[in-house]
Amino acid sequence: MIKTIIVDDEQHCIDAIIKLTSKYKTVFNVIGCYKTVTDAIVATKILNPDLVFLDVEIDNQTGFDYLEQIRDINFQVVFTTAHNKYAAKAFKFSALHYLLKPIDIDDFGEAVKRVTNGSTLKNLEENINVLMHNLKMKNAEKRITINTATDFRVLEVSEILYCQSDINYTDIFTIDHEKITSAKTLKSYDDLLTDCNFYRVDQSYLVNLKYVKKYTRGKPAYAIMSNGAKIKVSLNKKEGFLKALTGF
Repeated sequence: MIKTIIVDDEQHCIDAIIKLTSKYKTVFNVIGCYKTVTDAIVATKILNPDLVFLDVEIDNQTGFDYLEQIRDINFQVVFTTAHNKYAAKAFKFSALHYLLKPIDIDDFGEAVKRVTNGSTLKNLEENINVLMHNLKMKNAEKRITINTATDFRVLEVSEILYCQSDINYTDIFTIDHEKITSAKTLKSYDDLLTDCNFYRVDQSYLVNLKYVKKYTRGKPAYAIMSNGAKIKVSLNKKEGFLKALTGF
């Protein structure tokens, strides 16, 4: 079972997580609940949890204050937050697990799946740094985390030229002439990057409008990127693409 603690300054939020974890009696062993950063730090050092459900705002402190004071983070973290969807997107960019309050039972089920495969612990510190950066920055200045088969990458969104689908993978092409293969689908990147001046021009391509240098009419039409790549624009995407490209 996963030794679990809950850090939240609101009792009704603690109660909600306890109720949800109780539905997975063979998965979670809740060994403590704490309402202050100080108490949570002391308990963490003593109890050695495997997992922390961590509120983003804890009284006059934050969950990040808690993490900064833990010398060795050897547990998984699922953030719980009442932040709006804009802030929630910052969590997606950083590949950190989060639950929006009030917590939906289906969302909690998805969190359970991710926790049980241990995917949060790896690169946790780097992911938190990306999250902190993105919470402060505009869309075009955001950073994104990419897990590849061999390493972990952090990219500025503005470094991405375009993304190309490769079945269940995505090839990401950068302004530095790199090709980075991510285990996520193109749809995942479409969901993340649409608000960052990217446009899905075809079933297989998502382009950064900043680097579109030419549009050629015809059947098919093409977007010519700054590196010379010629990317087909689907007929059903043409009108929306031109509006996005020209701003009207």
